[in-house]
Amino acid sequence: MFKKAKKLIEKYDTIIIHRHTNPDGDALGSQIGLREIIRENYPDKTVYIVGDGTKRYAFMEGWQPDEIPDEFYQGALAIILDTSAKHLISDTRYPQAAETLRFDHHLFVEKICDVEVVDSTFESCCGLLTQFAIDCKLKFNTLAAKSLFTGMVTDSGRFRYDSANPRTFRLAATLTEQGFDTNEIYCELYADDLSMLQLRSQYVLKIQLAGDGVAFIVTTNDELHRLEKEYGVDSFGISRGMVGTMADIRGIDSWVNFTQTDDCVLCELRSKKHNINPIAVKYGGGGHAKASGAAIPDLDTAMKMVADLKALHRGE
Repeated sequence: MFKKAKKLIEKYDTIIIHRHTNPDGDALGSQIGLREIIRENYPDKTVYIVGDGTKRYAFMEGWQPDEIPDEFYQGALAIILDTSAKHLISDTRYPQAAETLRFDHHLFVEKICDVEVVDSTFESCCGLLTQFAIDCKLKFNTLAAKSLFTGMVTDSGRFRYDSANPRTFRLAATLTEQGFDTNEIYCELYADDLSMLQLRSQYVLKIQLAGDGVAFIVTTNDELHRLEKEYGVDSFGISRGMVGTMADIRGIDSWVNFTQTDDCVLCELRSKKHNINPIAVKYGGGGHAKASGAAIPDLDTAMKMVADLKALHRGE
């Protein structure tokens, strides 16, 4: 599929790159990285990146999306990155393009594009794109390598998660050979304001043990609005940002963070040992075997999800 993807990229003079909403380091890293790879190897092509903004990863050079009119899609190629389902794509204009291409490392949910490169054995979409570039003998510039490395780091938990394998480290080594300072990335990724550390300490106190190796946290809508005012965080910062407070509790193998917004309850599910993806899919979500998400209607449904996690642990 790499050869077919390369031919599609070579076919078009205008390329517009999309990724999922509420972007994380992998979504932005793959978007910036692919843009820079195309620019480096095909300097006559015009490449745009589109989507919503970010606070958490605003330190990443070149992440700012382009504002483009609808007519730019006419006769263009649209590329979707790091996205398993249509409703998660940021900027829904991609079907207006002449052809579409997807690179993704999530478990397959549905067909989105004309040509699809989907491989869930990669720890990150950035890793998949790095392999694509190497196999197709495409050159990296420094920004491409730095961006792709950042995405690999974030989606592998700094190479801690079991999705990281020997290939991951080989690809990371290739990227670091392009001459950027990894310490600059780590300092930005793992530095926290005192206020965020104080907020995280509050979330440690909110952890509830459900039994059977399952833990969860609930943030109500009223709490969320208070935290937004006091700490300047948003629902994504609470939902994705605070799920890790339950990651290293001895005896807890699976956990879920529920964040009630004005529209739904955001769920971030994680596990050390079990494939929790089918539970996320059951509730309209998806993701990876041990890291998935979903959006559900209410907190009563959230407790049903907790019950499903417990049943999974009991082998039911």
